[in-house]
Amino acid sequence: MRQNPIPKYFAIHFLHTRTNGSVQATPTLFSCAIMTIRGIKKDLLSLLLELGKNSHPKEFAALLKEEDGVISELNLLPGTITGSSSASIFFDMMPLGTHRAGSAHSHPNGVLRPSNADINFFPRAGKYHIIIGAPYRENDWLCFTADGEPCDIEVIP
Repeated sequence: MRQNPIPKYFAIHFLHTRTNGSVQATPTLFSCAIMTIRGIKKDLLSLLLELGKNSHPKEFAALLKEEDGVISELNLLPGTITGSSSASIFFDMMPLGTHRAGSAHSHPNGVLRPSNADINFFPRAGKYHIIIGAPYRENDWLCFTADGEPCDIEVIP
């Protein structure tokens, strides 16, 4: 069986150019899923912790956006359903855009590790995911990759 020589995070894009009146399709390799996050803005992290505290004892959920490798914005989606043990985002309400970094949600029980439901959700929402937990202090959060592995990111002033 022949293996695909192109890593899964690359795709072939056909660049269409006109040459002497005819269109030529030239395959061009480009990255479509490589995103490196250096950190999260401190004011956004403070807002996430405050949202968790204000939503307690229910969970909250939001999508995160990045710019230049820094998570700097959140989107609270209409129709999000929250409860004491889960929060559900309707993917039909997700904004279009290329700067979606991942998600953030709270665990009112204070457990800072992804549940099985979180791990199933993460890949659909992006690459980086922040879980915040009660009592929602400055260090009551962790970042995870889409496969549920812990990931260190810097808090940027």
